[in-house]
Amino acid sequence: MTSPAPLYYERFAPTGDGDRPVMVLVHGGCLSGACYLGTPDGRPGWADDFAGQGYDVVVPDWPGIGRSGSVSGHALSGDLVCAALGALLEQVGRPVVLLVHSMAGPFGYRLVETHGNFIEALVAVAPGPPGNIQPEPVVVAETDSEIELAGPLARRRFPKSGSYIATEQFVQEKLIGRESTRFPRHAVDVFRAGLLPLPAPLMLQRQNLRGGQLRVERADNFAGLPILVVTGSADLEHPRDEDGTTARWLAGLGADVEYRFLADDGIIGNGHMLMLEDNSREIALSIAGWLERTAIPSSTARG
Repeated sequence: MTSPAPLYYERFAPTGDGDRPVMVLVHGGCLSGACYLGTPDGRPGWADDFAGQGYDVVVPDWPGIGRSGSVSGHALSGDLVCAALGALLEQVGRPVVLLVHSMAGPFGYRLVETHGNFIEALVAVAPGPPGNIQPEPVVVAETDSEIELAGPLARRRFPKSGSYIATEQFVQEKLIGRESTRFPRHAVDVFRAGLLPLPAPLMLQRQNLRGGQLRVERADNFAGLPILVVTGSADLEHPRDEDGTTARWLAGLGADVEYRFLADDGIIGNGHMLMLEDNSREIALSIAGWLERTAIPSSTARG
């Protein structure tokens, strides 16, 4: 399949033992695949951690983001991002573990629906909910250029066209988390410098404005699919019940779901950016351990 939009990706050869699936790491909003390549304070990232566990790791940038180049704003949507990521899975041509973070959560659900035969397991890190269960926000105010939305956990103003630029409040409260004790705060400037403008259509779709968030229509490919949902205890916009609801919805589709609220394992203080925090390697190895226990076959795709 030819990709419907430019899609840049990097590939990391496995350095550990074992015959394991390819692992595709999909970034969240205002980020690029660079969030998996290293931490702001200079430690190796999840790409190295998982490659060290024997996974062939693929790290893309969404179309229109980072090194994938530009896509005209009116054409960029979650549907296009998913179509391009689906083409990547077809190009890989082997079973994959799909790991999605934050805003990419609904992309992961859609890819299970459309490309489930290529996906052996889904790991959803602080994932956004699908349109099936995400409530529509209240429109507090709207002009020709901006819209202010109030959701169940936050109230924010967004541009209606162009790009959303992360505000300092968004960086501190949403991405880092003001209660996080794990983020390397001495390296916040490095983290902030790596953030990218997020095309407004994608941001508004993430808010489920007027019901625009991606939905799952067919549950067939979820039956028996191993899914791990992981959330930190200090992620203010992903409290236990919020991501627990997503996990229960996935289980209702027939998936084999484990919901791991890290505090239940004695891991306290993690915010939203689990792959960048001071215990990022510990969390990566925990995910790898879960994958080992699911006994994922590496020679054939689910069918």
